[in-house]
Amino acid sequence: MANAMTGRERVMAAFEGRDFDRVPIYCAGLSCRIASHVLGREAFVGHGMQRYRESVARWEGWLDEFEERTRNDVLEVSEKLDLDLVRPAYWRYPHDPVERIDEYTFMYGDPDDRWWVMRFDPQTELFQECDRAEGPEPTIENVRAAADSMEAAAEAYAPTPDNFPDLQAAVEYYDGRRAIPGVGIGVAIPRERHWLEAMVLEPETVRRYLVAMARRNTKNPPVMAELGLRIIFGGGDFAGKGGPLYSPKSFHECMLPALQIVSEACHDAGTWHFFASDGNLWPVAEDLFGNSGVDGFYEIDIRCEMHLDRVRDAFPHLKLCGGIASETLHLGSVEDVRAEAMAALDVARERKQIVVGVSNQVVPATPLENFDAMMQVLHEQP
Repeated sequence: MANAMTGRERVMAAFEGRDFDRVPIYCAGLSCRIASHVLGREAFVGHGMQRYRESVARWEGWLDEFEERTRNDVLEVSEKLDLDLVRPAYWRYPHDPVERIDEYTFMYGDPDDRWWVMRFDPQTELFQECDRAEGPEPTIENVRAAADSMEAAAEAYAPTPDNFPDLQAAVEYYDGRRAIPGVGIGVAIPRERHWLEAMVLEPETVRRYLVAMARRNTKNPPVMAELGLRIIFGGGDFAGKGGPLYSPKSFHECMLPALQIVSEACHDAGTWHFFASDGNLWPVAEDLFGNSGVDGFYEIDIRCEMHLDRVRDAFPHLKLCGGIASETLHLGSVEDVRAEAMAALDVARERKQIVVGVSNQVVPATPLENFDAMMQVLHEQP
């Protein structure tokens, strides 16, 4: 067996097909409740909870404190869990509220024109739109305008490491001990109705938008490489358990050219292009994982037919992250969780190029004993 490795060494060895001392582990995302359980105190970690907290901080005037505590807690929770591949940041909500309607509800925008209202649910930790100003339904004309705007953005964008303070903080904090994924290469079609209609009626406009997004994002891999980050997470959700939201033909015509542009830029910078989406991706797998140049796939959910061994058999080159479904953690028994975690570890040991962990967000209602059982199996690796 190889000598003990750092988390970063373990991940790189696994992805490069070399020997490693144990299967590397990660966790795609944590709710505030689960992160607070890990840290033993209220944690500034999560998705909807953090977006709500940011709105509170902006309204009450403590945004700097919010940002500092968030950055510290996000880094500390991965340290406490001893993850090999870490998550360096969570989603933000960079909008200043114009009115606080009640404890959990804020209004944004122009109260006399284009406004919207967001409400937080403490039980689910969801922060969702519950009202907005009346206005015309968006049309394909809005898609055309978005394509024009993205083309202008692609020309103007000139990133430096200072555009990524969370990554800079993670690089300093972990000091080479853990693998940190870079960002900034995501390519996705918005899931609103007018965009899906445009894919059928005017695919060349959607393709123009995606190619412009890809060309903008090709400027990020060199910056990630400068930060010392070889793994870059991208992608964008476009599927459910029943498959993609649009046809394989639409994916081939619109998404594939953009993904190929991003992959080429990643390879030119000496980095790996990782793609993520929820759902069953088999209907577009040949384009997504074979023809696009994508190097890796994360958010692999067995509840959506994306089994580690099946994906590995179909695409032997692909680097994989996942294997444990957040649905199993949420709704399964401790025995279910242990069995799923051990099965994923077995595949990773046998098939290589795999980091094992929960495929998506560990939701707030997840039984704590289930989460603890998963982490015990991942660390003990029987």
